Order: sequence, then C-alpha cells, then structure tokens
Amino acid sequence: MLTRESLAEPEVYYPLVVEVCDVCFLAQVDEHKKAEDIFSAEYTYFSSFSSSWLAHCKRFAGEAIERFGLGPRSKVIEVASNDGYLLQYFKEAGVQVLGVEPTANTAAVAQAKGIPTIVDFFGERFARERLAAEGGRADLVCGNNVFAHVPDINDFTAGLKAALAPGGIVSLEFPHLLKLIEESQFDTIYHEHFSYLSLATTRSIFEAQGLKVFDVQRLPTHGGSLRVLGAHADDGTRPVSAAVEALLLEEREAGLAGREVYERFQARIEAIRADFLGFLLEQRRAGKTVAGYGAAAKGNTLLNYCGVKGNALIRFVADLSPHKQGKFLPGSHIPVLAPEAIDERKPDFIVIFPWNLRNEVIEQLGHAREWGARFVVAVPELAVI
Repeated sequence: MLTRESLAEPEVYYPLVVEVCDVCFLAQVDEHKKAEDIFSAEYTYFSSFSSSWLAHCKRFAGEAIERFGLGPRSKVIEVASNDGYLLQYFKEAGVQVLGVEPTANTAAVAQAKGIPTIVDFFGERFARERLAAEGGRADLVCGNNVFAHVPDINDFTAGLKAALAPGGIVSLEFPHLLKLIEESQFDTIYHEHFSYLSLATTRSIFEAQGLKVFDVQRLPTHGGSLRVLGAHADDGTRPVSAAVEALLLEEREAGLAGREVYERFQARIEAIRADFLGFLLEQRRAGKTVAGYGAAAKGNTLLNYCGVKGNALIRFVADLSPHKQGKFLPGSHIPVLAPEAIDERKPDFIVIFPWNLRNEVIEQLGHAREWGARFVVAVPELAVI
C-alpha cells in the first residue's frame, strides 16, 4: 500500500514467476521480496474484518475442542495468529492459548484482547528455544493460511514438529493447488504466497520432518482450501483416513504430478486479462463508472498483470479496513476509500476483487442495486452479476 507522499517516489517492481519442481511438484515463487519486508510493522491485513471468515474460525474451534477433547489443561498455539481472530474462540472456551505473529501491529490488537502473543517469525529454532521458555509444547498447533507464506517451508515444518506435544495435532489450512488450476485463480499468486500446495507435496514435506498426514478436509474458503491434519509419524493412535488416499488419487488423475497441466495454465490467464481489460474499456467508452470493492492482494495481482494504471478505468476501491483507507494500491495507484464512497459516488459497476467473499460483499452492498449498480468478478472468468 502506498501513501499519498510515496506516489511521487520511484516504485520498485518485482518479478512474479511460478516455478514447479520436476521431482516433488512443489510450486513456488522466488523470494524476490523478503518475508521480513512483507510482514512488517505496517502489515495491513487484519483477519477480523471478514465476518464469514470469523464464522468459519468459530466453527473450527468448536469442532476441534470436541474432536480432540481439548479443555482447561490443553494448550493451543497458532502460528501467524494475526489479530487473535481464531484464538479468541479457544480462549472463550477456557483453553490455554498462545499466538505467534511476526507483524507487530496485528499482534498488538490480539494482545489487547487478552491473547498472549509472541511477535516473531516461526521456525525450528524458535520452537525449540522460545516456546520452551514460554511454557512448552502444544496439544494443537494451528496454522491458517500461513504454510504457503513461509520462504523456508522445511524449517517451518520442523518447527511444527518441535512445537507439538506427544499425541498432539497439527492443523494447517491453505488454498489447494488443484482448485487454483481448475478455476484459473492466478490472482492468488503473489509475493506473500511463496508456495502453492497439493496434498501430495504437503505429505512429502511432513514426512521429511517426522510428521504424518492422517486426515484432510476440503473447505470452501479462499476459493477452495484444504485443512490438513497431522501428527507425529510414530503416533499409532492416528490412522490415515480414506479421505487422504482419495484426494491423493484425485490429484494424480488431474495431472499434478506432470508438467502439462502447469504449462497449459498460462493461456487461461491471458484470456482472463483480455476479457477484464475489454470490459473496463467498454464501460469507459460507454461513459459508465467502475469502482472496486476490497483492497485485497489478489486484486493487485490482477490489476498489475492487466496493466491498469491510475483511476481512469477504475475510479476507486472501497475497503472496510481503516488500515487501508486513505492509501493507494501498489502499481495501479488506485485510491482506497471507505465503503461510504460507494453510496456517495454511485458507480455503475462494482468489481469485487476478493471474489472468495463474493456473497458476503453482495449482501453488504445489496442496496447499490437501487441505483442500478451491478457487481463484477474477473476470476475464474468475467461475470457481471
């Protein structure tokens, strides 16, 4: 995010290229933008600003407490705990909690809620040294949408192993590579997401660090995610479920263990760009106004790949988070305003950049239909709603 003052300064651009390993088929981007710079003190993503995401997390906490028998003597550690959006529900149920979060401003919000949070990056050394000083290992280690965010995924997984008590559970959620490819979700590729994960690759990463995947659940979040449940490799109380083998077979049949499925992906991305740019230019010629909703990272990938610059095609983007309002999107320099700007300016079209929250956004802005506004998504294909 840019400030008004920084608009006059030179702007740095970074290559964004996905590479796929021919051996393990981990899809990854290079660490052109260092994690220490991305997850800085001024990190602008606060998880609690999505009501549907909070509802998802509350359900998970309740299910985990019941399934794994968590109680007052249990301990839950969340890695990348952000503003306490998940741990607050475990805390309300009387379970001991500890957050680990590298961004100081989101951690401060969690601490204000009474959720103990360590401001640091998670890895093997941290888990062995720092967690031992903070009270030991956990019965449940959670990581929602963090596994894809770490540049050294092997060190991170070794940290999960070190942080996990005997008989404990690891629960990781992350977007599923198969859904990304099937639904052309290329805008979920950005520098903050270093890895793009299949179940097969995740299982290999776990096994290399002495963990096993014993169950997997498919989730609708973020366009299609997996919840992978793991345990110590020698934990005989956690047999591998049929769901794991079924999904591994589905991934193989879809071609994730071969080159062709990845090489075909580029042409579909180019088609999305052509359709979206065509729509924006058509509305400009027709004298219609287009605004955006949701200053999401995925929107920045889409806008910059399409070469959108300035606010001639998209006048502004509205966002609920005050941490983003008054700033400008990187590359495109489109201003970010409060949601009230939509009511004041009454655009003809509203592009929903976080398309995974499409239903939530349409419900919030349903009154825009009163002046004839229509909603638009660009991924997986252009749709005017």
